[in-house]
Amino acid sequence: MAESESGAEKSEEPTEKRLRESREKGQIARSKELNTLAVMLAGAGGLLASGGGLASALLEIMRGNFSLPREVLFDERNMVIWLLASGEMAIEALLPLFLALLIASIVGPIALGGWLFSAQAMAPKLSRMNPLAGLKRMFSTKALVELLKALAKFLVILLVALAVLSADRDDLLAMAHEPLEAAILHAAQVVGWSALWMACGIILIAAVDVPFQLWDNKQKLMMTKQEVRDEYKDSEGKPEVKSRIRQLQREMAERRMMQAVPQADVVITNPTHFAVALKYDPAKGSAPVLLAKGGDFTALKIREIAQEHRVMLLESPALARAVFYSTELDQEIPAGLYLAVAQVLAYVYQLRQYQAGKGKRPGPLPDLPIPPDLRRDE
Repeated sequence: MAESESGAEKSEEPTEKRLRESREKGQIARSKELNTLAVMLAGAGGLLASGGGLASALLEIMRGNFSLPREVLFDERNMVIWLLASGEMAIEALLPLFLALLIASIVGPIALGGWLFSAQAMAPKLSRMNPLAGLKRMFSTKALVELLKALAKFLVILLVALAVLSADRDDLLAMAHEPLEAAILHAAQVVGWSALWMACGIILIAAVDVPFQLWDNKQKLMMTKQEVRDEYKDSEGKPEVKSRIRQLQREMAERRMMQAVPQADVVITNPTHFAVALKYDPAKGSAPVLLAKGGDFTALKIREIAQEHRVMLLESPALARAVFYSTELDQEIPAGLYLAVAQVLAYVYQLRQYQAGKGKRPGPLPDLPIPPDLRRDE
């Protein structure tokens, strides 16, 4: 297991935040060997595909430049024209190969780690100029691995090159007896196949390097238990801060709730343990809405505000408990309580008519129908 600078064991998988931050810093798995393999394969393939065209272009350039008229040789302007024409022919012949190399140089890095542009990775770091840090990197495990890879690459390329030269020995000797044009075409073919076989030799090194780079990058991103806890605190907030925020949110919600009590049509009480404030708007044609609810001290506060603003107070323990447990603030009461609340509102209307001297005093509030599934006992 890897260890942090503090000596703690890095035993935890990297979090999403750690992975995201590492990408922003440009710290992702990259394999130089995979990039080299892609470029070499593209170059070898390009030589095989366009080798004949390259050889023909080379022959054409040689014919043109080795057979210049005498008057052209002594005319500087004509020499410039011939030079530009030769350069244009060379560029046209090499363009397919250059495009293949360009694509390979882009696809190679993207194949491992994906596309990434990081301004932080490009920014200069003074820590890299520290001689002690440089010595530490030179004698680190990664430096040893890079040295072993370089030696392995050299040996593999050397063995493949010797094998290719041995296999192509007859072809190389035969070129000396071939006409110039045929020898150039033959040489282009031999060079293309030789480059392809040497590129295939890099496959062995890349097959080892890619898993190592993935493993090494993961080890660098591993976290200690303390780092995971600290990150959780930073992202989710410290418990005491979260508790304080929830307390402030409750206080704000309670203040808004108390401000809505004077708008209620009736406050139904338990009479002391619960209090709920209901509002019915006939213009909307919907069910009554719960404006405020609370128990114990909050219930007492709701009753006090209701008395101050002359909101009707009615005692109905069963209905108060049912509304309290079944309805959230600013929500309509459930359908099962429609009839009970309608009777309460009708009773409140009759009391108001009596208080205004327009009717008889109503009797006591009748027993209200509370469905069994909404009934709550003390």
